[in-house]
Amino acid sequence: MKRQLPTPHDLRPLLKFKKPTLSPKQRRLESALTIEDLRRVAKRRTPKAAFDYTDGAADGEVSLARAREAFADVQFNPSILRDVSSVDTSRVVLGERVALPFGIAPTGFTRMMQSEGEIAGVTAAEAAGIPYTLSTMGTTSIEDVAAAAPGARKWFQLYMWKDRDRSMALVDRAKRAGYDTLVVTVDVPVAGARLRDTRNGMTIPPTLSGRTITNAIPRPAWWINFLTTEPLAFASLDAWSGTVGELLDHMFDPTVTFEDLRWIRDQWPGAVSVKGVQSVTDARKLAELGVDAVVLSNHGGRQLDRAPVPFHLLPSVVAALRGSKTEVHLDTGIMSGQDIVAAVAHGAHFTLIGRAYLYGLMAGGRDGVDRAIDILRNQIERTMRLLGVATLDELTPDHVTQLVRLAPRELDG
Repeated sequence: MKRQLPTPHDLRPLLKFKKPTLSPKQRRLESALTIEDLRRVAKRRTPKAAFDYTDGAADGEVSLARAREAFADVQFNPSILRDVSSVDTSRVVLGERVALPFGIAPTGFTRMMQSEGEIAGVTAAEAAGIPYTLSTMGTTSIEDVAAAAPGARKWFQLYMWKDRDRSMALVDRAKRAGYDTLVVTVDVPVAGARLRDTRNGMTIPPTLSGRTITNAIPRPAWWINFLTTEPLAFASLDAWSGTVGELLDHMFDPTVTFEDLRWIRDQWPGAVSVKGVQSVTDARKLAELGVDAVVLSNHGGRQLDRAPVPFHLLPSVVAALRGSKTEVHLDTGIMSGQDIVAAVAHGAHFTLIGRAYLYGLMAGGRDGVDRAIDILRNQIERTMRLLGVATLDELTPDHVTQLVRLAPRELDG
């Protein structure tokens, strides 16, 4: 074989030099190809107490691990020779079309994770054409969130407090500010045992100690932002100096019943979604009560450890509510667009992401949330094409097989 040295003319089309990215933040975000990549960046840049509050779950964190295993155990079954030159990721959710089959879930204390907090979340959601849910335990007011993104689809998440008048005052404020859906969370009669928070001495606002100061030294950007922006406070309640668990036990009402939920439903003019549903029986009762959506969720594994896995429960609830006007939404364990596609194929009408967007927030503020949404969008579109479907409505249970890792033990006799 005859050899020769390449000439500059020969090399020119083979070599392309990437234009350098000068912004360190943009370099970090561009290098993140998955939500797990964003999580690793977030862990490096966020003090341990704040990161662990986001990342952790209750007790042994079994519920969270099982939720993620459930998605990992999905087998996709693609169809071939379909025209997927373009795909439509939109659908009508609670009466309005959204651009993607996921929205941002309610997350408390968001400005503790990163100082842009709820404003970064709602403006990113507005840009993406997806709903944003503000938590009762948010750190930006109902009105400020509404003003920051007037074109966003905004939902308000309600915890029923022991002080019912204060709870309904929040509902009235959300109504006046233009929120169109009330998301009532029903799985917090008391706080779960969030052991990471207890071990970290997690308080609101964060308590400075020798350990927290030492942990902060390699994370100066977080502390500079924390100390030079508006002091961290709750948007919906007075200041609190105890732990998060103590706050939840102090505030939340363990006596709430289906009749209370019926009463709340009558107070709200828009759609009502109930989050924290973990059984077919309860889902059926809620549909009969007339709620607009049930959210299958075990609170991201943060309440009852070893609770049912929402993804495992999904097909049974979808079957039980077939023919009902009540939509079935899914939350807990979602870390990729593939997870979202699997949920939709399994029957979920819509999904919510919590940790996935918070990792983006901690990694890069508003730009990081945009990056998290872009990652999920690209994964959803690619997975749909590889499955041979052009719309979400074409996804069916035939496209997914749930491989068995956990199954109830058969008892003799």
